[in-house]
Amino acid sequence: MNIPAPWREAIEGLSRRKLRTFLTLLGLIFGVGAIVAMQGVGEGSRREALKMVESLGLHNLIVEAHSPQDDNALKEIRARSMGLTLSDAHAALEVVPGATAFAAEKRIRVHSVFSDAGAGDILASGVSPGYFEMASLKIAAGRALTQPDDDALAAVAVLGAQAARELFPQGHALGGLVKVDQVWLRVVGVLADRDLGKDSFEGVSLGSDSNRVFVPLASAEARFKFRPMEDQIDRFLLRIDNPAQLGEDAQVLGALLGRRHGGADDYALVVPQQLFRQNQKTQRMFDIVMGAIAGVSLLVGGIGIMNIMLANVLERRREIGLLRAIGARRNDIVLRFLREAVVICAAGALIGLLFGGLIAYLIALFAHWQVAWAPLPVLVSAALCAAIGLAFSIYPARQAAALNPIDAIRSE
Repeated sequence: MNIPAPWREAIEGLSRRKLRTFLTLLGLIFGVGAIVAMQGVGEGSRREALKMVESLGLHNLIVEAHSPQDDNALKEIRARSMGLTLSDAHAALEVVPGATAFAAEKRIRVHSVFSDAGAGDILASGVSPGYFEMASLKIAAGRALTQPDDDALAAVAVLGAQAARELFPQGHALGGLVKVDQVWLRVVGVLADRDLGKDSFEGVSLGSDSNRVFVPLASAEARFKFRPMEDQIDRFLLRIDNPAQLGEDAQVLGALLGRRHGGADDYALVVPQQLFRQNQKTQRMFDIVMGAIAGVSLLVGGIGIMNIMLANVLERRREIGLLRAIGARRNDIVLRFLREAVVICAAGALIGLLFGGLIAYLIALFAHWQVAWAPLPVLVSAALCAAIGLAFSIYPARQAAALNPIDAIRSE
């Protein structure tokens, strides 16, 4: 590679002072590395949170049953409330202004799930038509459950991706038979795999959809046994047409359910959009703290550059005097020292980018966090490193240019 002579001289000058140059680079490397690692982990966390919230539905309001397991406490609750029911969902659809659709789920307590080809510790749920769309679940093969399935109490099922792998290790799940407790079901669909990495988000269960057998809700009610006084459904999703009015519609839904349940605390209202905002608020606090630490590191790196530049000026007074004596202008001296600063900044930024990427992936490895990259913040961090380095090198360069040539030549 053909490097222009002025830049080659700058690199050679710094290479003669390897230890000092390396110590100067450390501040920039740590500063840029901290920013890059923070951006990688922060962007990964944001995307992971968005993925989890999308599984709940950014346009949805979610109502979950929270009835007590103790029989005596449950009897007291049932004296005022019938628990969460399909009637609640229908009433919400009629009363909440922006509501356009709902989908309900009833979890089935199963003892065994198996097929002729395999078995596993698999969950089961009865769901109403439209559940898969509202829960952002996509069909990879076959079809979803439909209203005719629900009306006919059909003995059909849709399998989550993991459930399909365990029950049919050789593949070919479509058309196969699975037995949930004492009920045989024919598989009509398989969901696309959606690995969220976590079972909950901000304290809200994500449902473990991949490891679940889904049956029509009416079929579940007719074919499986449930506890006395149990909630008719465990949760329902209410789709809101205008996301901007989710807060207002949530208040309407809360008031409606409060009246229908007689003030009993046997349900919880979840607004996924608010969960995402809360998560991002926490993430911003983390980013601010990490950004402050990275900023201090860059500041220290800038001070280090100023220090080495001032030291270079003192050591090279005779060289500066000779250059001025043979005709070098003040601008030539300034540019000579600024080129060395640019080399240091560029090296610090490049090594810092690599160091930051390594740190981000080490954090992901040990803390089981996600890493993702947004190009703009990474480039901004490198540019910020260069800007700080150059800003701190201007003063020493001007000091060098201001030296009197005769005094500089006479200096020891």
